[in-house]
Amino acid sequence: MPEKSSEISEAIMTEMVLPQHTNAIGTVFGGVIMSWVDIAAAICAERHANKQVVTASVDALEFLAPIKLGWIVTLKAAVNYVWTTSCEVGVKVTAENPRTGEFFHTATAYVTMVALDSHSRPTGISPVLPHNEEQKRRFEEAKFRRISRLELKRQNAERANQKDTP
Repeated sequence: MPEKSSEISEAIMTEMVLPQHTNAIGTVFGGVIMSWVDIAAAICAERHANKQVVTASVDALEFLAPIKLGWIVTLKAAVNYVWTTSCEVGVKVTAENPRTGEFFHTATAYVTMVALDSHSRPTGISPVLPHNEEQKRRFEEAKFRRISRLELKRQNAERANQKDTP
């Protein structure tokens, strides 16, 4: 499969924080941000793979600052790395206070998406070709995150298979 630039599949989503998105103190529920992150990652991965995708994992989702009612949220998603049938999509979440014009980096997440064929089985994805220094950095860092993800998966499987002992 030919390599593709990450710019081709980049996704930018913009949302306004409405009352149904907020908790009792007027900040966005974490689950709302998680949903928006998942949607942005799926759009990005589908553009890159040109196939249906599903979420395999979300890791390193960090909430860095609260987002308030009435603010504007922008999610920027880009493919960082492609393995055989999966890809890592990095999602950066920023919020804008439209009354002051201030911008805040509010969350970052790394989402692993798997491409599916017409029978809902994992299928190949074109490799991503990093062009600039930022893309190259994300490309290299994704390799290390995958190693960590696979090790955590192995440890969790081990724990699940262990029997309780007195």
